[in-house]
Amino acid sequence: MTITYEWRGDFDNTAVNALHAAGFNHQASNVDWLGQVHRHSLGWVCARHKGDLVGFVNVAWDGGVHAFILDTVVAASYRHSGIGTGLVAEAARQARTAKCEWLHVDSTAPPTGSPSTTCGPPCSTVGRGDRNLA
Repeated sequence: MTITYEWRGDFDNTAVNALHAAGFNHQASNVDWLGQVHRHSLGWVCARHKGDLVGFVNVAWDGGVHAFILDTVVAASYRHSGIGTGLVAEAARQARTAKCEWLHVDSTAPPTGSPSTTCGPPCSTVGRGDRNLA
């Protein structure tokens, strides 16, 4: 299975709303994701399989050295295949390129795997969900 990852890739609000609703188990809403990410985000990553949106992550930031992973979601039928890791890896790479030094992840689950699994070297675990990108 070939998955492509697009930094600041084009997407349709309807597709992200459907993916988000399925991923977070709520009714589909009419959120203006395009407007939100263009106003508040460093960028976002879209994961696609044969052109279909199968994953999404939003990378918010403070305008300085801190980036934040939000709204990470992978379509149910594509989970457990590394797509979430791919989304976060691309987000980390792009945050580094933008000179961010920290990548914060809000999670209720403890981090799994080594920091280089999601961030790539030289990334170190600092605190629960925080990654030093410097």
